[in-house]
Amino acid sequence: MKVAATFIALAGVANAFAPAQNVNKGTALSAIDDMAGSTMPFKAFDPLGLATLGSDSTLAWFRAAELKHSRVAMLATTGYLVQAAGFHFPGMLSSDVSFESLSAMKPLDAWDAVPDLGKAQIYFTIFFAEVVSEAKGTHYTKGGDYPTIVFPNVNFASSDPEKLKVSQSRELNNGRLAMIAIMSFVAAANIEGSVPVLTGNPMF
Repeated sequence: MKVAATFIALAGVANAFAPAQNVNKGTALSAIDDMAGSTMPFKAFDPLGLATLGSDSTLAWFRAAELKHSRVAMLATTGYLVQAAGFHFPGMLSSDVSFESLSAMKPLDAWDAVPDLGKAQIYFTIFFAEVVSEAKGTHYTKGGDYPTIVFPNVNFASSDPEKLKVSQSRELNNGRLAMIAIMSFVAAANIEGSVPVLTGNPMF
């Protein structure tokens, strides 16, 4: 179940931005109106004026950062919920830590219980995926495609520009919601009463 949930999340985030076109407008401010993710009810939402801080390359960097954080947040939220529901892999994570024992803990406590070598492997995988995605072809700040999913390298993107933009907007909006969700989960787990709706939940 946990494996299935992970691949569903990966497939959902892979279909929209592989490949995607970089923004190339006269000004960064006017560009955000036409970018994927600029949807109602907060169309072109940029209260801090970040889109005007630099060039089109700066805006492309901001979009790539948002896209990566959205994907990570969706995976983190899915992982937190799967862990909290008690689903787990069979067998042992290490010689003295079983997946079953981790599933009985709160998600953040389970992470603390992962051996240091296991954490190092996870960090290395993230680092490797980041290097691969940043080194492929023309960089997105220079007109290339935005980062795509490295593992697995799948592409469900539509060839129709309008459908592609809809898929991109959905991914970004779901990612934005996931960023709020995982921040709420972490806050609830560390600051009692910070998220009233989660107060009393045994997984927080």
